[in-house]
Amino acid sequence: MSEKIPLLIDTDPGVDDALALLMAFHSDAHEVVGLTIAAGNVGLGHTVRNALKLREVAGRPNIPVFPGCEGPLVHAPREDAAHVHGRDGFGDVGYPDPAGQAEAEHAALAILRLSHEHAGRLLLVALGPLTNLALALRLDPTLPQRVARLVVMGGAVTAHGNITPVAEFNVGFDPEAAHVVLSGFPKFDLADWEATLAHGFHHRKVEQWLAADSPRARFYEAISRQTRLWSEDRRGEFWHSADSLAMAWALDPDGAVELVERPLAVETEGRLTRGLTAVDWNRQTGAADNARILLRYGQPRFEARVQAALAAG
Repeated sequence: MSEKIPLLIDTDPGVDDALALLMAFHSDAHEVVGLTIAAGNVGLGHTVRNALKLREVAGRPNIPVFPGCEGPLVHAPREDAAHVHGRDGFGDVGYPDPAGQAEAEHAALAILRLSHEHAGRLLLVALGPLTNLALALRLDPTLPQRVARLVVMGGAVTAHGNITPVAEFNVGFDPEAAHVVLSGFPKFDLADWEATLAHGFHHRKVEQWLAADSPRARFYEAISRQTRLWSEDRRGEFWHSADSLAMAWALDPDGAVELVERPLAVETEGRLTRGLTAVDWNRQTGAADNARILLRYGQPRFEARVQAALAAG
């Protein structure tokens, strides 16, 4: 058996982040070398606590958790997603305090250190606002040279946003950070909000998965209940989990059915368009193709990986 792929996840847990992390923990082909934590779905105190709790539930207490930035690089924090994920980011179920503590090392410094320790092999998956990665990149612009693959959940490639009319939450929360990262990496993989909407799970099917007799399924059923009810009320018969789609593609790239490469840039100044991920679909600017954009992923393959991660013993 070949050596496992080192996997570093930058995340702001969050209900859909939690599902993505369970998928990563369940992968036999990958070794999660750290969780670097950002503010985003809710504040940093909650996202760090949620990461610690999730590793405990999954039986992975030795995975280090590195707290990062408490807010965006430049501007004051905008509205979070507590109305979707709960005030604590995990459905306000009142779970007991997690065992263990976060590391003292800052997330940005941990990203740089781990990029050296796993140079040329590191799979870096970004599931939240890109603040930590942007800070790491500003500290060391050579970071991309050591990352084998960067997978980002973010953006709305035809400007159908979910936090503003044109911006997706992760990019819209910190557009300056997204600009730094997505212009600093010459190549990256992007699973955007519009791909998420094309890969929903039927609510009744999700309920069957969550009825599994496993600690992971029971915990996830509880923390996701509020957001699933919100989703069924607002979006209809399908539930959408953005971060789990990005993670499925990260863990199993062969599952991608349709990809397209184009130049992509982030708008930071527009009065109506701040946070827009501008894709040069017609290649009019002459810029290099930096984004490999996921359009379609194998739905049965995606669902099987989610179900397996939830039922893991």
